[in-house]
Amino acid sequence: MDPNSLTEREYLRQFAARPGLFIGFTSVRGVTCFLDGYDYAARRSGGAGLDGFRDWLVANHLRRQSSFAWPVLIKQIALPEWDFVTDLSPGQEIRILEVLFDLLDRFLAERETVG
Repeated sequence: MDPNSLTEREYLRQFAARPGLFIGFTSVRGVTCFLDGYDYAARRSGGAGLDGFRDWLVANHLRRQSSFAWPVLIKQIALPEWDFVTDLSPGQEIRILEVLFDLLDRFLAERETVG
């Protein structure tokens, strides 16, 4: 299938299913760096990218305002007990990625419906 014919949601679902295929490994840092690059490239070419994702997370999944970028917000949502200092365990990395891909898909689905 031609990647140019996919919606952002379809493309990012393919990425979520096999991030290692796209970036060579699967880690929170690698995935968030890929998504940041994807967002930048999409916006440069006139696409929406991840525009609004951070604000959507704050409005729908946090009980307070936050100045953090979306990768930190995802960690807070996935691991409310995380202290920002302790290195993440492999299990925590998996949990964060599950939450990230679930919330990203929900955000993109909502944006498709509205837009």
